[in-house]
Amino acid sequence: MAYFYLSILLVWFLSRSFLGDAQLDDNATLLAINKELGGVAGWGDNNRTDYCFWEGIGCGINHSLVERLDLSRRMLRGNVALISNLKALKHLDLSYNNFNGPIPSAFGNLSELEYLDLSLNKFEGSVPVELGGLRNLRSLNLSNNLLVGIIPQELEGLAKLQDFQISSNRLNGSIPHWVGHLTDLRVFTAYENQLVGKIPDNLGSVSQLELLNLHSNQLDGSIPKSIFTMGKLRVLVLTQNGLTGELPQEIGDCRGLSSVRIGNNKLVGAIPRSIGNDGSLTYFEADNNNLSGEIVPEFSTCTNLTLLNLADNGFTGIIPPEIGQLMNLQELILSGNSLFGDIPRSILGCKNLNKLDLSNNQLNGTIPNKICNMTRLQYLLLDQNSIKGEIPHEIGNCVKLLELQLGGNFLTGIIPPEIGRIRNMQIALNLSFNHLHGQLPSELGKLDKLVSLDVSSNQLTGYIPLAFKGMLSLIEVNFSNNFLVGPIPTFAPFQRNPSSSFQGNKGLCGGPLSFSCANSNGSEADYHHKVSYTTILAVIGSGLAVFVSVSVVVLLFMMRERQEKAAKSEEIKDEETSSQPTIIAGNVFVENLRQAVDFDAVVKATLKDSNKINNGTFSAIYKAVMPSGLILAVKRLKSMDRTIIHHQNKMIRELERLSKLCHDNLVQPLGFVIYEDVALLLHQYLPNGTLAQLLHESSKQSDYQPDWPRRLSIAIGVAEGLAFLHHVAVIHLDISSCNVLLDTDFKPLVGEIEISKLLDPSKGTASISAVAGSFGYIPPEYAYTMQVTAPGNVYSYGVVLLEILTTRLPVDEDFGEGVDLVKWVHGARARGETPEQILDAKLSTVSFGWRKEMLAALKVALLCTDATPANRPKMKVVVEMLQEIRQK
Repeated sequence: MAYFYLSILLVWFLSRSFLGDAQLDDNATLLAINKELGGVAGWGDNNRTDYCFWEGIGCGINHSLVERLDLSRRMLRGNVALISNLKALKHLDLSYNNFNGPIPSAFGNLSELEYLDLSLNKFEGSVPVELGGLRNLRSLNLSNNLLVGIIPQELEGLAKLQDFQISSNRLNGSIPHWVGHLTDLRVFTAYENQLVGKIPDNLGSVSQLELLNLHSNQLDGSIPKSIFTMGKLRVLVLTQNGLTGELPQEIGDCRGLSSVRIGNNKLVGAIPRSIGNDGSLTYFEADNNNLSGEIVPEFSTCTNLTLLNLADNGFTGIIPPEIGQLMNLQELILSGNSLFGDIPRSILGCKNLNKLDLSNNQLNGTIPNKICNMTRLQYLLLDQNSIKGEIPHEIGNCVKLLELQLGGNFLTGIIPPEIGRIRNMQIALNLSFNHLHGQLPSELGKLDKLVSLDVSSNQLTGYIPLAFKGMLSLIEVNFSNNFLVGPIPTFAPFQRNPSSSFQGNKGLCGGPLSFSCANSNGSEADYHHKVSYTTILAVIGSGLAVFVSVSVVVLLFMMRERQEKAAKSEEIKDEETSSQPTIIAGNVFVENLRQAVDFDAVVKATLKDSNKINNGTFSAIYKAVMPSGLILAVKRLKSMDRTIIHHQNKMIRELERLSKLCHDNLVQPLGFVIYEDVALLLHQYLPNGTLAQLLHESSKQSDYQPDWPRRLSIAIGVAEGLAFLHHVAVIHLDISSCNVLLDTDFKPLVGEIEISKLLDPSKGTASISAVAGSFGYIPPEYAYTMQVTAPGNVYSYGVVLLEILTTRLPVDEDFGEGVDLVKWVHGARARGETPEQILDAKLSTVSFGWRKEMLAALKVALLCTDATPANRPKMKVVVEMLQEIRQK
């Protein structure tokens, strides 16, 4: 018996000794890692020697060995191979840093590892075959690196893998067949690589596959039926490949399927009627394929559908009237097919529809008089059809329209003057190539936000109204091939357009046409000179008499009027206090600010224009001083965005989530207030204004001191903020220098984040219901895709970077006709200018070092503003390039 107890004591002693040695090893390893990485924040602070309490470290039972190491989002760099000495490690997260070089093969020795995330770094080389030895691994994420080569066959040993992500690298070869053997696989993403061959025909056949994303590769062959076999698929993204064959009938077996994106392939055949079984479907995009047959009415049973995009296929037949049953539908895009018949009146019941694109078909009905029953409609694209009849005068009730395309039809009658009521019209008004007659209604001059107007190739008569000078935002116009007469009004947007925009009107004269109005008969100028001198003198005489009489009356009543005004102003003040709006909801997310924020004071501040400090695309920003002395910036959403109020709980949840989304270069919401149909978002007040003010106002002051290092820091900060947003799948809707705020130390904070998320709760590409961005910053592809994407964000950032380098506005008359900042910079070589001539001379001539850094940053800006979206770098790569400039 004594021997038995002695044995137990010996085992206990040896195990304790082993544990103690292992703990000493972990302690030494962590100290070595800390030294190698240049000091990790939160490690060894306050003389804490127990590493189990260091930030990002988790230990096992009784604070023994390190089992969890999270160093994500710290912008670290250095050799991470030492981590392989933490033998008990189960969870390792190194994502969103600057680690480079090959992935350490020694990671394959971490036999206990269950979770490995190396994403969003710049690891290069091939995927180590040694990782195949991690038999307990459940999650592997190598996305967004610079990895090359094939997916190793040795990874087949990862039998417990549930989450396998290798997207956004430079991997080639095919998807291994063994991926289909992973019985626990739930998520597989390999998008944005150079993968070829077929999708394995066993993928999903033995696993509960929920998400499959392989977009932007070079895959061919058909979509395998196996991915639908288990019926658990929720998200399928296969866009931009070379897939062929038909969409399998088995797609209807996945009752939880919410998103299908299979556009830009070579798919053929009809859409299976079984699609109607997918009651959870919210997104269905199959554009740019060779699909045919009729559009199946079974889509109508997918009551959650918000986007249906079947553009640029070979669909025939009529638009199924059952589509009108989709009450949640926001975008219906059926352009570029061979659909005929009428526009179904049932569609008018889709009250949430904001985009209706039926262009480039063979529709031959009329435009419904009640088209504006869809009160949220912002894009109405019916061009290139055979639509007949008149444009209904009720079109003026579509007050939220941003774009109206009716060109290339057989429309008759006049241009309804009611179109002038659509004051939000911004992108385009196109009525060209119809049979419209009568005069141009002067009411169109009220469209002061309109960028493009095309009424060419009709039968319009009369003058171009002088009231069109009210269209202050016009860039492109086309009045050609009508019967217009008289002088072309002297108006900068008209003069900047080519003469071809006015040709084909025998009675028109004046610039930009080559012949003047001096010898033309019946011009507007001649018409105005026909007034006789006798009439003029009579009018002048009468006017003098009236003036004398009125002056006497005015003098008699001036004193009384002043008294009445004083009394009224007192009444207005009383009325304002009594008519304070009723607050529906409000909250402050930061605990120690709750006592300092007064919701009534917040609302009152936004009711005075004198408090307005900025005006963006989606919101106006006010300065609000609380009774406690706290100063807030209050963002009031504009009317086009108030639809989110109808989803109040969802909005509040998003705001609360975003308040926890921490990054040094993002403006975080502090809280919100909702009253009536108005949403107010609360933010920290930043006294240094916006980047736009710094570049275009402060730099013109006499005491301005050139500071390139500050501008470079701002550029890097903005890039880091956007890179973080892309990492958490948020696409910004309005990147501009006006939406970059500066704190007291001129640290940049990207604003309007909440708008981006509130308007688009989906992941990845955002199909939005508002104009995406400010003029001059909108990427060129937006004109035909109407979608906001991560590459589009990169373009907009590139414009901001060009602003920083040139101190030029994104749109400036000095650039010349039809030229913005991007075109001006890219066209420098053609003009015989050197890159140095593009830069702001006040900065580039200060020192050779500054000029060298600015030229390097210019190269980055040129990459970002490449006309082809696929050629633009990702934001995390932009961050790396700019950081290297600062470190050289």
